[in-house]
Amino acid sequence: MKRTNYASGAKWEDIVGYSRAVRVGNLVEVTGTVAVDDNGKTVGVDNAYEQTLFIIKKIEAVLLRAGATLEDVVRTRMFVTDIARWQEYGKAHGERFGQIKPSTSMIEVRGLIDPEFLIEIEATAIIGSEKPNPENEY
Repeated sequence: MKRTNYASGAKWEDIVGYSRAVRVGNLVEVTGTVAVDDNGKTVGVDNAYEQTLFIIKKIEAVLLRAGATLEDVVRTRMFVTDIARWQEYGKAHGERFGQIKPSTSMIEVRGLIDPEFLIEIEATAIIGSEKPNPENEY
């Protein structure tokens, strides 16, 4: 099966040895993504909601490069530095994924690579996955 790596140019990619996303067949895995812009600046300092929205937009951009959309996302993992702010993270996640409803986890961690980062999100997408159908819900 063909493998395609997608880079973002982040300084950490070559140091750590990873890709922003990897597509194998119809599966796309998006690496942990933080709220840093193209100039290396943190977006939404001390704003969990804004960081979460920015991260999801970054994830959406690499998914589109890989031939997927947010609707293809079947799993997200949110690593947060303060679980007490779960409603801020959750509000932003719900705005973008409320109709898609991927499985998800929100896990509190001691810290991320930069103290300004409040959240890091990973995503898994399956291209062509069946869209949610309320009739199949239980």
